[in-house]
Amino acid sequence: MGTQKGNKRNNKDNYILDFTHIYPDDIEEKVKGVHRIDCSDIQGTNLYVTQEAANEIRRRIRPYGIHGIHFLDNGNYHYVTGIITERIRQPYMLFLFDHHTDMQRPMIHDLVSCGSWAGEMLRRRNMLRQMVLVGPSPAQIRNLPEQMREKVICISMQKMENHSAEEEIRKIRGDLPAYISIDKDVLDWECARTNWDQGSMNLEMLGKIVEGVFRHQQVIGVDICGECSLQEPAGKLAEDIRIDARTNDILYHFFSAYL
Repeated sequence: MGTQKGNKRNNKDNYILDFTHIYPDDIEEKVKGVHRIDCSDIQGTNLYVTQEAANEIRRRIRPYGIHGIHFLDNGNYHYVTGIITERIRQPYMLFLFDHHTDMQRPMIHDLVSCGSWAGEMLRRRNMLRQMVLVGPSPAQIRNLPEQMREKVICISMQKMENHSAEEEIRKIRGDLPAYISIDKDVLDWECARTNWDQGSMNLEMLGKIVEGVFRHQQVIGVDICGECSLQEPAGKLAEDIRIDARTNDILYHFFSAYL
């Protein structure tokens, strides 16, 4: 299911899942080739997703392809990556850029959350053969459950900054197509404003890593989450929306050149 660099695809594969109305109502006029899917009326989606809500999200994205660029609103909805990648029917790997591991046990039994979805994928997805997690702190990596370490390659932000991740990079499989998921909370305050605590990666570093993924892997698709919260004070909100919009624009055009 991978797409080679330069392959042609239908631009209807690019979409925004708008849960909070953080994206402008006229986004489809401002950004050509992207489609807005209003999900604000779906109950049971914030932080945790109920089975009924997950089924409705599946129904709404069904007409759209996976081979595109997908924006998922703020980090509370990062679990949608798990819903999107259900459609991959061959062995693949997930490149996950995140300041958190998203592999916690959910506090509410049987409900997938924004903090547990990656762990659920590792436990339940036979086609997911490897996950490369880039961005958490060494402490978070040390706290990963032992049973998940077989499939996960963890590269902390400190190792990226110190150029000391050679051992981890050598373990990345080049024979598998890749899906890329980016939570902008991996980025620093200059590049993104999210509703979670953030890391220290800049866009230049992110771009270099992702370019390497495209050089060595077939890339199936990309998703991006990590918008700010509409609950912020008005003055701060205007600035945060502006910064997030600028970064989204950079990422959208960057990935459009590859996908």
